[in-house]
Amino acid sequence: MLDESLLDTPDALAEADQRALLRGAAEAGARVRTATRQAAEAGVGGLKPDGRPRAVLIAGPGAAAICVADLLGTLAGPGSPVTRLAPTGVAPAAGALRWELPGWTGSVDLLLITTPDGTEPGLSLLAEQAYRRGCTVAAVAPAGTPLSDAVAQTHGLFLPMATAPYEQEEQAPTASAPGVLWALLTPLLALLDRVGLVAASADALEKVADRLDQVAERCGPAIATYSNPAKTLAAELADALPVIWTEGTSAGPAGRRFAAALAELSGRPALVAELPEALSSHSALLAGPLAASADPEDFFRDRVEEPPALHARVVLLRDRPIGGLTAAPAAREVALSHDTPISELEPEPGDELVTLAELIAITDFAAVYLALASGA
Repeated sequence: MLDESLLDTPDALAEADQRALLRGAAEAGARVRTATRQAAEAGVGGLKPDGRPRAVLIAGPGAAAICVADLLGTLAGPGSPVTRLAPTGVAPAAGALRWELPGWTGSVDLLLITTPDGTEPGLSLLAEQAYRRGCTVAAVAPAGTPLSDAVAQTHGLFLPMATAPYEQEEQAPTASAPGVLWALLTPLLALLDRVGLVAASADALEKVADRLDQVAERCGPAIATYSNPAKTLAAELADALPVIWTEGTSAGPAGRRFAAALAELSGRPALVAELPEALSSHSALLAGPLAASADPEDFFRDRVEEPPALHARVVLLRDRPIGGLTAAPAAREVALSHDTPISELEPEPGDELVTLAELIAITDFAAVYLALASGA
């Protein structure tokens, strides 16, 4: 059950936020600026690449690495394929995970390692394997970890992860935490801009930081629910199964990131699909027992003793301006024809990276509020 009264009580939110998730979301813009500065200090600006890599490989544990690979693959486009190397192992523990390079990896490829931990032996071994293949290696991880030493020994580029003073050193932060994503993603954006794969200059990253600051002002804990899009979305998803529909290239990874954050931070399941295919792939779901009108006996439910039934709610994330070629009207019609409520988010105008950052930031805040108000 969601305690909606908690959403408009900043002191109670702060007390419930034992993992500093709200603080991480609010400081996302500052984290981008710090990571940009540290990447410049690490020498990214002085690199002289021979050209674009044939392929970009990304390795790392958990939801953060998955999201980084998804975002970079979307932003890079078809210029150089971006592939995530999934780990193997008997458990999701740092010491049990192993990564392997594809057999075709060679000197014309680029390996990116990204982790909020840095103690994984498998990643150090991967860096050594890439060195033997002649593959260029760059890594983002906390400074002073075994991975930083391994990258230095293999003549790779180590980019220190921008950490906050309040983060505990003895425990790796939650992979889906907002601050973790931007600390890992920003240095790689700066690097791939230098390589020529993405457009993420220092000025572009500053615009991203500014947009993240604007979202923090709109979605912060002191802003009331009725004028706070993140709190509003969290309240709307209180007893719902989020069915996330995305439209536009950049909205896809934002929707998948939202689903991952809901699962890890608040323990909530969510479904994700891209328009227009979502209208056919999820039509049976909206017509089934999860539809809002599927349980006529719900009116007689004991509101005190019986938990509410779980019903679908569509969350439409768009990165296209209204009036263009869009499936949004059809999406609204399908949802409403099945008595399914719909929430919509569309960013303010801006560059692709900036609008993507806004969608991620608002949904990150929503996932955090949902986690805190539901006691997750």
